[in-house]
Amino acid sequence: MNDDLKKWLDEKVDQYNVPDFIPNDPISIPHAFSKKADIEIAGFFAAVLAWGQRKTIISKCHILLEQMDHAPADFIRGFEENDLKPFVGFKHRTFNDLDTLYFLHWLQHHYRQFDSLEDAFLPHDFTSYWEAEKGLNSFHDRFFSLPDAPSRTQKHIAKPAKGSSCKRLNMFLRWMVRQDDRGVDFGLWTRIKPAQLICPCDVHVERVARALGLITRPKPDWLMAQELTQQLRLWAPEDPVRYDFALFGLGVEGRL
Repeated sequence: MNDDLKKWLDEKVDQYNVPDFIPNDPISIPHAFSKKADIEIAGFFAAVLAWGQRKTIISKCHILLEQMDHAPADFIRGFEENDLKPFVGFKHRTFNDLDTLYFLHWLQHHYRQFDSLEDAFLPHDFTSYWEAEKGLNSFHDRFFSLPDAPSRTQKHIAKPAKGSSCKRLNMFLRWMVRQDDRGVDFGLWTRIKPAQLICPCDVHVERVARALGLITRPKPDWLMAQELTQQLRLWAPEDPVRYDFALFGLGVEGRL
């Protein structure tokens, strides 16, 4: 791969992977918290709702968290059915109150068994090596394991087995797993390693990656996300997803 291109993208990573990136991005939602479970829950909702204008995404997340008294972990672990009335009527694009209520019930089910949301992304036979495709497929199946899981809600949790690039889940994993000293990603999880992550492929990343010759596949599916990540691993095998900052930042600014 082109050394000059790598050098240029490394410079762009340094430019965009800074605290100034946070306020206008959905990652600002979990950054409002300091406790691990609060960060996980706020970040999960922020990632799941992350399509459309970033300003609207952030606004909708604030509405959800207000209904949880800005203490999402305490709310999730302790809510009763009457506490869910304020969520009726919530809507963001195709994500509605039925989806919201199931998310809340599943999160309560999970956090009453585990301390961290990381456990939900680990396959049942996990030992020491995490593999993204297996982990995301396992998360989807675990998430919809409750008997009252609405079929309509499945469109909000993607899985590689259905061909999806899993953009939003890969973004959430980047937030939780990547570790550096820049102050943007959290690096809270340790059983999943940065080297094992898949690059989130939103429209900005896809457009820039295609223009730079990093991808050849015709559509943004799981195979394209793997193709891009494999190219990035040639430059940074231990942390390929660091280049998400460069590709996304260039795409948002419309510059190459």
